[in-house]
Amino acid sequence: MTTVNSEKLSSARFAEATDAFVEEFTASVNFDQRMAAQDIQGSIAHATMLKSIGILTATELDAIKGGLGQIAGEIARGEFVWSIKQEDVHMNIEARLTDLIGVAGKKLHTGRSRNDQVATDIRLYLRNEIKHIDVQLHRLQTAILDLAEQHFDTIMPGFTHLQVAQPITFGHHLMAWFEMLSRDYERLQDCLKRINVMPLGAAALAGTSYPIDRQLTSDLLGFSRPSANSLDSVSDRDFAIEFTATASLVMMHLSRFSEELILWASAQFDFIDMPDAFCTGSSIMPQKKNPDVPELVRGKSGRVTGHLIALLMLMKSQPLAYNKDNQEDKEPLFDTVDTLINCLRAYADMVPHIKAKKENMYLSAKRGFATATDLADYLVRKGLAFRDAHEIVGKAVRLGLDSQCDLADLPLLELQQLSPLITEDIYSILTLEGSVAARKHLGGTAPETVKNAIHTARVALNELGKISVNKGC
Repeated sequence: MTTVNSEKLSSARFAEATDAFVEEFTASVNFDQRMAAQDIQGSIAHATMLKSIGILTATELDAIKGGLGQIAGEIARGEFVWSIKQEDVHMNIEARLTDLIGVAGKKLHTGRSRNDQVATDIRLYLRNEIKHIDVQLHRLQTAILDLAEQHFDTIMPGFTHLQVAQPITFGHHLMAWFEMLSRDYERLQDCLKRINVMPLGAAALAGTSYPIDRQLTSDLLGFSRPSANSLDSVSDRDFAIEFTATASLVMMHLSRFSEELILWASAQFDFIDMPDAFCTGSSIMPQKKNPDVPELVRGKSGRVTGHLIALLMLMKSQPLAYNKDNQEDKEPLFDTVDTLINCLRAYADMVPHIKAKKENMYLSAKRGFATATDLADYLVRKGLAFRDAHEIVGKAVRLGLDSQCDLADLPLLELQQLSPLITEDIYSILTLEGSVAARKHLGGTAPETVKNAIHTARVALNELGKISVNKGC
């Protein structure tokens, strides 16, 4: 096992050692070590820039690169020993580098501070994790499109207030989920623009007196530009809050999907069959099949929203510039990333195996007078004012309730007693098939419209997939 220099690199100012409890209480290495790859990446770029301005020699740069490469290998193999005495990922790596290469390792920190270093590491980390999130989003959206394509004409009830409202197709409903996730993807890409700004070179808060080339460092790290103000650079966590807000929206959408799947899988709805691999049984009731994955995802949405509130409260009273409070940004941020990726993955794996119970969906749509609005629209097209048509349809529903039959099953004579405008052609309007087929405008639930929407969405998603591959996702 490798060891890190046990002498604290930042201890020279103090006359007495840090209290053991305080040392552990204030250390962040137990969680920020996950940014080790980004810390090494940033250090290599910084060292390359220092060489370009004459602070480091070519020999020193090679030694730093070699040492950091060795450290990266030790970390990857699990051989690196992390020390609380060195507080964080940055000091641990720097101490080990100095052990390996001597004085050249001590020169690496020239022109930078842990303040701008950690801000850079977090941005590099988030930028990389968004690529993984994009992959899982793409998988889930593809699974939704595939399922929607199987059910572009499968009729089910559409609901408002959880009451049967109008007939729609299952494919159309699934495409609503797709649209939510499309907005989530757009928000992630927009958020990425503000993440992809480089703070390195801001040093502690005021910049540095060395003639650093921040544009070079930014280019080496693939940032869109260096940050504009050194004070803001080290104290800004807006990008982390914005990412967590975006993640909260994704999780809110997954929670809504979960609620519907849980309802649909219940005996009261019985619209779908959930795959066994994503459900569990009861310890006492052998007949139970519990939709555990959707339930857990629904619960985890609150966890991510809680992290958003925590980050907002973390930053709300901080004066400029950096404060130790900001150490508390990482755990909620890391957990948000992990939770979001895992929930998206679970859904992407589960959705392809959901089975729709078409007959049950169809019968449920027939039970709630779902074509009542179609009757009102029919009367309006015959010249009746909508409010008058609304009243007539209300009476027709009352007839249906009294006779316990759907509007499409009411005798023509009874309907004509309500309005002489009603003729034999009404029955092509009052069927579930007729109702969904009539809604063939852009965004409507007509089967052909849904098929076109799926095709358009798939083309767009495939194009995004190509872009992601080109970006290295």
